[in-house]
Amino acid sequence: MLIDLSINRQEYVEDCEVCCNPITIKVMVQDRQVVQLEAEKPY
Repeated sequence: MLIDLSINRQEYVEDCEVCCNPITIKVMVQDRQVVQLEAEKPY
């Protein structure tokens, strides 16, 4: 998974690389470092 460290808050849906089901990814970045990462089923 690639994360753009220039964007502080990100949320997007991506297909899982293992099972191909969609997952919602939520990322918080501070000082170009990931400080929080969540992955969950969108529904």
